[in-house]
Amino acid sequence: MNRSEYLKGTHRVVIKVGTSSITKGGSGVSSEFMDSIARQVKCLKDKGIESLIVTSGAIGLGLSVMDARPRSREIPVRQAAASIGQSVLMQKWNDSFQRYGIAAAQILLTYDFYSDREKYLNLRNAVQTILEYGAVPIFNENDAVCVREIDAVFGDNDTLSAMVSIKTDADLLIILSDVDGLYDKDPKIFKGSRLIHTVTDITDEIREIAGGSSTQAGTGGMRTKIHAAEICHEAGCNVVIAGSDTENVIERVISGEKIGTIFVSDRKERRKLSWIRNAHAYGSIEVDEGANNALSRHVSLLAVGIISVTGRFDRGDVVNITCNGKITAKGIPDYNSDDITKIKGLHSDRMAEVLGHKNYDNVIRSENIVLM
Repeated sequence: MNRSEYLKGTHRVVIKVGTSSITKGGSGVSSEFMDSIARQVKCLKDKGIESLIVTSGAIGLGLSVMDARPRSREIPVRQAAASIGQSVLMQKWNDSFQRYGIAAAQILLTYDFYSDREKYLNLRNAVQTILEYGAVPIFNENDAVCVREIDAVFGDNDTLSAMVSIKTDADLLIILSDVDGLYDKDPKIFKGSRLIHTVTDITDEIREIAGGSSTQAGTGGMRTKIHAAEICHEAGCNVVIAGSDTENVIERVISGEKIGTIFVSDRKERRKLSWIRNAHAYGSIEVDEGANNALSRHVSLLAVGIISVTGRFDRGDVVNITCNGKITAKGIPDYNSDDITKIKGLHSDRMAEVLGHKNYDNVIRSENIVLM
């Protein structure tokens, strides 16, 4: 199947732009590059395709303005740089989009937007309204108020772009980078390395090519990009990794040209299950082997199979389900941690007696469980 078939019916695309693409290796913004992105977004808009931008670059720009060179983990300086750089970055995006009559909307996110259901729904409503008014949402991490996210959770916004893609029901994520796609070997080291044009299944071999988890940086900077592709794959969102220097790269990707590497997803996992799989876990429930075997057959979790509870969580929070200390599933319980602690190991007919009420016979219903 050719690419145009894979990408047919794309109505909403998320475009992730890395720091190296925005600065073109310098300390400032490449206005020419940002103008080209805005122009291509306008072309997509004219074709009825909605675009969302996930941008990096705030910290680098802020450090340049501050003339600062912090140590690698000097968080306060980097937070200050993010705050200063973000205003510069958004002004540049605004300038570029205004040239094509498009308003740019800033959305700063922290990791809990993905785990908190209310925040997710509010975000979804805001994005939909922004798009209905013809504006372009531009996302970035809120590094100014975060500590652990900087260079740790989102991985230069690759993971963030995948999460935004899922949460906004995007059909395609385009990751623009200083590399042209996934190669069978690091092209910066090995001559004759071959670009892999299509990936239909993210195997251990693909992960190995991108760089194992023990390495500081994946081959060609690919490790976090492959992780983003895995997140999108679970939710039925295609991903293309392509070089930002390629002329009209966004338009050409959408048209089906053989540019970069496409990660094809034909797996239409329900959005809720994808959310559960990738959301932050507020606690964990340890189950016995009998209950774990039942879960593998997509059966609900009963109190009788629960051994212990770790952490404090409310009904509706996401939790890990473990067996022999290993995470085997995640789910959304219908009882809080205190209630589950009281009823663990009990048969369902005793739950009301112990708690004074009963929400369900099951602690976690099968439709709210995803296997890991």
